[in-house]
Order: sequence, then structure tokens, then C-alpha cells
Amino acid sequence: MKHRPFPRRLKTSAACFSIDLLPPGRAKFWWWALFCLLGGLILGVISHKLSAIFSLATLVPYLAVAARRLHDTDRSGWLQLVGLIPFVGWLVLIYWLAQESKSGSRWA
Repeated sequence: MKHRPFPRRLKTSAACFSIDLLPPGRAKFWWWALFCLLGGLILGVISHKLSAIFSLATLVPYLAVAARRLHDTDRSGWLQLVGLIPFVGWLVLIYWLAQESKSGSRWA
């Protein structure tokens, strides 16, 4: 993977959910997740309303990128619902999202 500056990675990751039809891969997913997390935290320090607006604006793209990431690991995107189970569900979902891509994915 090429080393690119953070803003360029974000641009690439942001475009992933709307333009790119290929699965995002681990790096693109985690850069997008980091952007969503840091954006929400930074805006939360400034204003809770801004943080809420940002979180709502990035919710659907985040779910889309996470579904593609799960498809890339040969799992259904619906398995994101496991994340609704506190603690254990979060750990299981993080484990699945962190796994390597499978080349012969049935979702590809």
C-alpha cells in the first residue's frame, strides 16, 4: 500500500462509499472509521449539536463501508447488527472487520 498524506487518504476513503464498487479493504475501512471517530470527538468538544449532525451525516456511509468490508471477508453486511450487543458484539464485529480479505468472496 502506498503511503499517502492523511487528507488524501480521507478523500479516497470518503469516495469509497459513493463511487467505488469494489470492496474497500482493511486500510480504507479503518481510515474511514478513524475519520468518523475523530470527527465526532473533535466536534463534540466544540458543540454537541455539531457532533450529532456529523454523526448522522456519516452514519449511512459508515454502514455502507462496513457492509462492504464484511462482504470482503465473505460475511453478510447484516452481521453489523451483532454490534448492537454491548461489549461482546463490539469485540466480535471488530474482529471480523480486522480480518484479511478473502479472494474468492461470494459477495464480490
